[in-house]
Amino acid sequence: MAMAVQRLYKDAQVTIGPWIDRGFYYDFDIKTPLSDKDLKAIRKEMQKIMRMNLPFVREEVSPEEAEARIKAANEPYKLEILGSICARDPVGPITIYHIGETDHPAHWWDLCAGPHIESTGSISPDAFELESVAGAYWRGDENNAMLQRIYGTAWETPAQLAAYQQLKIEAARRDHRKLGQELDLFSIQESAGGGLVFWHPKGAIIRHIVETFWKDLHLARGYDLVYSPHIAKVDLWKTSGHFDFYRENMYDQMVVEDEQYQLKPMNCPFHVAIYKAGYFSYRDLPKRWAELGTVYRYERSGTMHGLFRVRGFTQDDAHIFCLPDQIATEIRRVLDLVEEVLSAFGFTKYEVNLSTRPEKHVGEEEIWDVAESALTEALNAKGWSYLVDDGGGAFYGPKIDIKIQDAIGRKWQCSTIQLDFNLPHRFDMTYVDANGAKQRPIMIHRAIFGSMERFFGILVENFAGAFPLWLAPVQARLLPVNDTVLPYVTEVSVHNGKL
Repeated sequence: MAMAVQRLYKDAQVTIGPWIDRGFYYDFDIKTPLSDKDLKAIRKEMQKIMRMNLPFVREEVSPEEAEARIKAANEPYKLEILGSICARDPVGPITIYHIGETDHPAHWWDLCAGPHIESTGSISPDAFELESVAGAYWRGDENNAMLQRIYGTAWETPAQLAAYQQLKIEAARRDHRKLGQELDLFSIQESAGGGLVFWHPKGAIIRHIVETFWKDLHLARGYDLVYSPHIAKVDLWKTSGHFDFYRENMYDQMVVEDEQYQLKPMNCPFHVAIYKAGYFSYRDLPKRWAELGTVYRYERSGTMHGLFRVRGFTQDDAHIFCLPDQIATEIRRVLDLVEEVLSAFGFTKYEVNLSTRPEKHVGEEEIWDVAESALTEALNAKGWSYLVDDGGGAFYGPKIDIKIQDAIGRKWQCSTIQLDFNLPHRFDMTYVDANGAKQRPIMIHRAIFGSMERFFGILVENFAGAFPLWLAPVQARLLPVNDTVLPYVTEVSVHNGKL
């Protein structure tokens, strides 16, 4: 695609073009604003290149040679990318991929890690589509240049492309933003601020049903409910590490009586604070505390998307504080609860990923071994198949991620189970063991829905707005046949609540 764009737009400068789920994109710096009509021309040019059946040729060059070629081609973005590559791996290979031999009239090249297919003819000219154009800041930084991003998708056969396009049509029919407005469930009003959700009565009653189900089930499964404030002094976030490592996702501080306070982006430090207010022995553990806690995170305006990415949202958060030898049992209990909750909404197909110790991490090797072994043991006992992402865990502990599959086959990240060896250390959390000595508890972060807003959006799209009876905002209507029965209709309505 980049080759086609530069053949059509001589002033176009290329940046980066990765593959993404179900497709790819490429960002360009082009003076001419692109439209859907332009995409048709670019697609036609790409088909020409495919029919030329030009080979992809890999060439390894020195950083100096790559720099010279990039400067000669007047590609400043590629020069910046080259600098990043060299800084990340000073002795690593620098590769250039050519489309066509260097003496071919259509020859084109790009700085790229590869690998690639053998030739442009390996791609079916009728099995790809250019889908849309969007704006994107260079490297995602709003202080940088605004680029034009072209999204596309490519498949092995035209039949696969047709199936994907049909899926897109069905997904558009189920779009929660459209249905949310049509069914009067919620709104996001720019006059109040982007990414802030207003729950209308029908959406609010569904949320109430879901939250009540969630609370009742957690109480029945051995959890205690807690509530925490929406703000706290900045010192708390400095102790937790969020102020240093997560500040770009936090809102600015507010000053109250000469002290700085911070809207919470996470619930976990508050649950730690509750733990710190008590005194626990090994006999008191595990402690399972759950909260539907609202948090606030800064999202750039261009990244927000309906209920799926907002600035204020409610997490179905829970934290478990336990002993090392309780990890496997507690993880298995969480997995059982995840299945019980998600299956109640009709989600029974999951993709499970186990992420293990990264090269840079905190905590002793022994406790990492115990934790990873416990997660593996729990997953095996559950009988779920899972993928292992070696080294993909957070620096503070291994984790399990669970994606659900909806009615049209899409996968959504929902549940996360994360061990944490960092916060117990930062907050000096302790319990007293059988010998009277102080020890660190194990902390397990756990969410099932992820957030109420996002899960609600998933529910709307999964059911295409036709909720099952127990979730439906209107479950029955009373139709009086004449005025004489109106008092009885009113009595029934009041007795049974809002119908």
